[in-house]
Amino acid sequence: MSSDALEQLRRRAAGCRDCDLWRAATQTVFGEGEAEARLFLVGEQPGDREDREGRPFVGPAGALLDRALAEAGIERDDTYVTNVVKHFKHRARGKRRIHQRPNSEEIAICRHWLDAELELVRPAVLVCLGLTAAHALLGGRLSIGRDRGRPLPSDLAPTALLTAHPSAVLRERDDELRHAAHAALVSDLRVARDAA
Repeated sequence: MSSDALEQLRRRAAGCRDCDLWRAATQTVFGEGEAEARLFLVGEQPGDREDREGRPFVGPAGALLDRALAEAGIERDDTYVTNVVKHFKHRARGKRRIHQRPNSEEIAICRHWLDAELELVRPAVLVCLGLTAAHALLGGRLSIGRDRGRPLPSDLAPTALLTAHPSAVLRERDDELRHAAHAALVSDLRVARDAA
């Protein structure tokens, strides 16, 4: 039942014109994964490659997330991955499309899609990948440094966790910092795995 309902929701979201982000995007990028997943991972928005392919977390950040999940003992196929905002917000710089953070109005307008996904999947653990997702879903006073990797109060799932977005790991300045950030992400995902 959940798989069919998610597919119907995905088809409805494909035609979303609720805010102006659809105008510059290639397509809606809806969540995907196991309809009865115990782990529900939420990022900020699709990136350039996600926008072109129509699937969440398939670009460089997605590849890093896949590695981190594997190291944490989690099969990506056993999770549900999505984003707070379903269209790629960007600005052109030459031939490149540069990510822009969605604003609070765009997040609020798109929230009903995410709420519907959560309602259908009903995960045991909600993992917010980055502060945009955490602030949208858990409130605005969270901090990665203080709150990551520990259970947080939420009515959306029995357990909610905050961790860094994989793209933040990729943006670290040098190999040592990237390695430490990757290890912290894996550690947080292990906490999520154990909670599920």
